[in-house]
Amino acid sequence: MKKRVLYGNANYEEIVRKHGYFVDKTVYIERLEMVDNAVFLRPRRFGKSLWCRILECYYNIAQRDQFDELFGQTYIGQHPTPLRNAFFVLHLDFSVVDPTGSLDEIEASFNHHCNLKMQTMVGRCAAWFPEPPTLSVTDRAAGNLETILTTIEQQGLPALYVIIDEYDNFANQLIVAHKDHLYRQLTADDSFLKTFFKTLKAGRKSGALANIFITGVLPITMDDLASGFNIATYLTLDPEFEYLLGFTQSEMETLLDSIYADYQFDPVTRGDVLTVLKQQYNGYHFVTTDGETLYNSTIVLFFLDQFCRHKQIPEYLIDMNLKTDLSWVKRITSAYPGSTEEFVDHLTTANRIGYDRQFLIAKFNMAQFFEKGFFPISFFYLGMLTKQDDFFLTLPNLNMRQIFVEYFNELHHVDVSTRYTEMMRQFTQDLDVAALFAGYWEQYVAQLPDAIFQQVNENFYRTTFYELCSRYLSKWFTWNVERSYPQGRSDLEFVGKYHERFAGVRIVIEFKYYSNAEFAKLKTPLAEFRLQPADTEQIAGYVAGLRQEYPEARVTQYVIYCIGNQGGRVFAVR
Repeated sequence: MKKRVLYGNANYEEIVRKHGYFVDKTVYIERLEMVDNAVFLRPRRFGKSLWCRILECYYNIAQRDQFDELFGQTYIGQHPTPLRNAFFVLHLDFSVVDPTGSLDEIEASFNHHCNLKMQTMVGRCAAWFPEPPTLSVTDRAAGNLETILTTIEQQGLPALYVIIDEYDNFANQLIVAHKDHLYRQLTADDSFLKTFFKTLKAGRKSGALANIFITGVLPITMDDLASGFNIATYLTLDPEFEYLLGFTQSEMETLLDSIYADYQFDPVTRGDVLTVLKQQYNGYHFVTTDGETLYNSTIVLFFLDQFCRHKQIPEYLIDMNLKTDLSWVKRITSAYPGSTEEFVDHLTTANRIGYDRQFLIAKFNMAQFFEKGFFPISFFYLGMLTKQDDFFLTLPNLNMRQIFVEYFNELHHVDVSTRYTEMMRQFTQDLDVAALFAGYWEQYVAQLPDAIFQQVNENFYRTTFYELCSRYLSKWFTWNVERSYPQGRSDLEFVGKYHERFAGVRIVIEFKYYSNAEFAKLKTPLAEFRLQPADTEQIAGYVAGLRQEYPEARVTQYVIYCIGNQGGRVFAVR
């Protein structure tokens, strides 16, 4: 039976029964059994919820008859641990807690969710309870949890395994909504949330609670709850677990091979598709930059779902869910006037920012999280930045670069939607790069505030030119930015989609930047400036590598010189 791409589905049982594609990470189950009270943080859209469901299915005593069906083809199914299906499992998802209203109303929503989940767990495991505990949906969740743990201890029952997904979701929403007073009450010593975590800690001490696994995005809430739950083992920056979530290159290629075989896609197109996936969704380093980068797994499935259904590369490559994270940019930087523009401008021009490694590993509370020095660390946890090396964080891929350029345009009121139609239409007729860039300069660059030109560089022009073109030309093209070849990395490539009319077309562009002061030293009028031999040699090296990899491609090559805010010159290289 042909498998399916089940994008956005975190129900492991359903993925198995619907024959969904699945990248097997179950080897990490046995590794996690060596860790007590694990806390594992990753950005949104990295598959945390699916992993929590996998753990539930593996440890749930009420699902032991389903073990072979659910895990037979996985690593852990063929190498099960003694703890498989050994526990009662309480799986909580704090993303359903309603953060609106007063603290009492938030607590009521929290209690309602937790109590229903505890009642469901007891009901599913009723056969193991000689005397089931009496729970009330209106009681405090911590009280009901204590009742369950006491019953387990008194009756000598299987221990409880607790999984908490999105542990910080509703707390984060309070922060984004500027409800700091409610957040402080939520994490106070006498709060319902801290009391709940204290109950978990007591359950671990008594042995009634076998283990805990907690996921989320940010460390703020966990650090602010530290006095109530100081037994956590943080795996976020642990090298052994860096590849627990997200796809490695080999996992990505194996998945793509399966899809190509199942759907009988032309293998000639596989390289183009893999390159798009790598440019758009790869690039994450969470622990060390010595190892391989990771793909954002959920966004990859977003792409593959459309690819399999429509049999072609999707026109739009950004998952709109990622754009909602921009609310954090506004919230985190809002305490410092002008900081939002400063931060976004810097990343749009430089594509990277320095960070303090000590801040990355230190515990920090909400107040520290919004300090200017912590900005890079904050966005690292949110997945907007990733490690480039020990000194800099960087935007991980084209997906995130495009999102930041869009935000840059919004902040500076740059129109990107009403004045470019004719120039873009003309390009689809003649592929005239010089005319296209001239239109970009006249229509886009002319709108930029003067202060921006004190920061611009070739990365800025390359990235904003790419983002503008992608808005109008993505039906026909994909783009490579800084693609590696034996003789270096190309700046920008237009790649004709293999299923559209520019199939086989490759336009390679090298950007060069001179500030106004640098250009003045050349004492050459802009109209008389000529193509530099060293630049011709440089782009020829990239193109030689491209032609070796794609011998049938129809390649054209250009060097574009950007001169401060004066203008640009485009040279075709023959």
